[in-house]
Amino acid sequence: MSLIQSPKPAPTPSPTTAATGADVERLRSGPAALLGLLTAAGGPRYAAALLVDALGTGLLRPFLLLYGIGVLALDPGAAGLAMSAGMVAGLLVLPLTGRWIDLGARSLPAAATLLVRAAGSVTLLLADGVAGFTAAAVLLGVGSQSWPATHAAVVSTLTEGRTRDAALAAGRTLRNAGLGAGALLATLAVAGGTGALQLLAGVTAAACLLAAGLVHSLRVSAPPAAAPQPRPSAAPARGPAADPALRRITLLSVANLPFAFTFDVLEVALPALLVLHLHASAAWSSGIFVGNTVLVIALQLAVVLRFGERSRHTVLAAGGIALTLSYLGFWAAGGLGGTAAAGAVAAVSVLYTFGEILYSGSGTALVAATAPPHLLGRALARWELSMGVGRALAPAALTALLAVGPGALWPVLAAATLLSSVAVARLRPRG
Repeated sequence: MSLIQSPKPAPTPSPTTAATGADVERLRSGPAALLGLLTAAGGPRYAAALLVDALGTGLLRPFLLLYGIGVLALDPGAAGLAMSAGMVAGLLVLPLTGRWIDLGARSLPAAATLLVRAAGSVTLLLADGVAGFTAAAVLLGVGSQSWPATHAAVVSTLTEGRTRDAALAAGRTLRNAGLGAGALLATLAVAGGTGALQLLAGVTAAACLLAAGLVHSLRVSAPPAAAPQPRPSAAPARGPAADPALRRITLLSVANLPFAFTFDVLEVALPALLVLHLHASAAWSSGIFVGNTVLVIALQLAVVLRFGERSRHTVLAAGGIALTLSYLGFWAAGGLGGTAAAGAVAAVSVLYTFGEILYSGSGTALVAATAPPHLLGRALARWELSMGVGRALAPAALTALLAVGPGALWPVLAAATLLSSVAVARLRPRG
């Protein structure tokens, strides 16, 4: 059966686009809400592709570095530089991905990202030095960076309103579960030696190839939406950049940069704070990471549904406020010293996790809801570009600030996130 979709009409009050009531309530009460939402956009075949992406994402960062060092015997610095090149390449390709989506493509770009990742895994198997490893890292980086935008475009074509928000949240829930499972698989592969790592690379390539075929078989597309014609008295537009909604999304994307540091706070700043400054056992940071993952998996969808009737701008800004308070909490907890400080950091991390859930549950949904149909791809690409740039800058910025001291890191991070939250709130359309 064909899933070819026509572009959704301009926002008008309708039971679908204003689905803050019946649809969301039905999803809340359904015993299989998560499964239903995972199959809402594309059915079981697309849900299988989501699972492959989730596992692949979990494998990518720990597995790729370990493969370069353990199998190819590369210097850690060279391997890290190659991975950075992959991330930069992915960011450079994102604008092209957005324009491809705006031509009406939906499942084809999503399938292409998986196909590129399959090619990256095969290249990894064939690599015998820095050049081959770098080529693999670039292919994997391009595929991974473009996937979120292509996935959001598919979901935005097949669902609408708050159902779309919930479907995106369900995908993120699965993705977080995949992060944990993928990291576990990478750990087991390391214990099995180089042969296990090579086998895992081959399995990843086969899984991505299969998922690409499944996604492509959906044949989801949308005829390119025409740009709205200006009124006779209006000045002629100067292209997509002149669109007011796209300008607002661009400003939102700039405001998103401090938000994008959020994930590396968990992976970089907190472990460094606990081990280097508080001299606590590494088990504390591991426990916080596991607890965060479990809470996100358990609560992401429920929180999105619970706040389904609130403005997405408000929810995103509230997430920033929660993150700001958690950063100040980490700063205060660090002054306690000893085990009490580590315990206080663990307690504050619950507030941090809640802020992360609000942020990740509203950001992409806000962009998808705000973007004009004919500029959906470019809008999603700009948002994901800001996410990628923020994540690329975060490790260096966080460690540099922490080297000065916790008194430099947490206030600066809190102030930047608070300013971003205020900017998000002010960018809410009036009237």
